Amino acid sequence: MFYFVIIKITSKTQNATTDMKPSMEIPYIIGIAGGTGAGKTTLAQTFLSALSPPQACLIPHDAYYRNLSHLPLETRAQTNFDHPNALETELLITHLKALTNNQTVQIPTYDFTSHTRTIETIPLTPRPIIIVEGILLFENTSLCDLFNLKIFVDADADIRFARRLTRDVTERGRTPESVTQQYLSTVRPMHNTYVAPSRKQADLIIPCEYNTTLATKLILTHLKSILSST
Repeated sequence: MFYFVIIKITSKTQNATTDMKPSMEIPYIIGIAGGTGAGKTTLAQTFLSALSPPQACLIPHDAYYRNLSHLPLETRAQTNFDHPNALETELLITHLKALTNNQTVQIPTYDFTSHTRTIETIPLTPRPIIIVEGILLFENTSLCDLFNLKIFVDADADIRFARRLTRDVTERGRTPESVTQQYLSTVRPMHNTYVAPSRKQADLIIPCEYNTTLATKLILTHLKSILSST
């Protein structure tokens, strides 16, 4: 079964039509948002792997978590990481504008076990297709305005929690108890306050519990048509 909703057409999003007419605007910036564990990263990686590296790049909003190295570890662990203030979104906006102006940027890297930025950065040169993914992308109006296409990946809460639990335990060294406590105290209320309402900003909504193959193919066809037109 397949469910793919076109929710809104904007002046910047010429693709929200039946034939998905290509836009000549380069770089073409795609925002992929949705709740924790909804499948944003999987969708973004699918797009990235289908396009050759010189053509596309992926920027995770998670890389822009604020550096908390000035705080004791216990205090860092109590931070509400699901609130928009936890992210240095203004730096992401600066980087996207720089890439649009054909400038190389330095993407920060974040250590989720210590809740600090590392000293390393990742140089990123401008690409025709820029994919950005994160739970709070559409909460920020200034950031939203930079996206040519806004995709919201939807999923039921129980699916999202199960995926987050598995990820945080296996990849981030968390205990099941701490993941559950964080989900109930901050993740779920922040989702209801910020993430779910931002769904209305999306141009396309893809419910991940259904087969997303057709939706992915349609979007990839559109992206390739953009690349072939430049």
